Amino acid sequence: MSGFAWDWEFARSILPELLNGFRLTLIATLFGTVIAVVLGLALCFLRMARLPVLSAACGLWIQFIRGTPFLVQLYFIFYVAPNWGIAFSAFATGVVALGVYYGSYAAEIYRAGIEDLPAGQWEAALTLGLPLKRVWLGIVLPQAVRAVLPVLANLVIAMFKESALLSSITVMELLASGKAIGSINFRYIEPLTMVGVLYFIISYGSARAVRSLETRHAVR
Repeated sequence: MSGFAWDWEFARSILPELLNGFRLTLIATLFGTVIAVVLGLALCFLRMARLPVLSAACGLWIQFIRGTPFLVQLYFIFYVAPNWGIAFSAFATGVVALGVYYGSYAAEIYRAGIEDLPAGQWEAALTLGLPLKRVWLGIVLPQAVRAVLPVLANLVIAMFKESALLSSITVMELLASGKAIGSINFRYIEPLTMVGVLYFIISYGSARAVRSLETRHAVR
């Protein structure tokens, strides 16, 4: 039973390596979030542009990405896309896959926020003769983003946890670091427990922050 006893000295010795993997997880989540936010907004605009072919194509793309598992998309970009000359490093592949996958969800979140705005605001802005660009950037988007900010924040939390799948394409993020330590030292209880604790700390802290956002931006 000694193999199942917690070894504090071993836990302290592996913490720096786990923190390196944790740092990579945070970086992947950060860059994935940037891609998702920008791509989601672009897809939302294209889908709402009412351009018959382009809008339909964007809608189909969003449904396809949302309707297939993230792991399948990750493997496709990493193993299949290089056959067509589209090749990235393992880390870049993971970041792109995260951004594309969650960008499709972000597009629908943006669209819901925009469509939830009162129609009177559109009519009033157009009646005043405001340029369409100013209507979007000065009136519509600020309100829509503010309304869906808590939902977008939850999306980032989900991305942070989903980043563990990047270990399947050799990215040495948090989970991969824990598994590597366990296989080298034939001890998994400390590294995997610490991996779970690190994920929990960030996820729980972020969830509390999101709850605060929801309360602050609740409809009054």
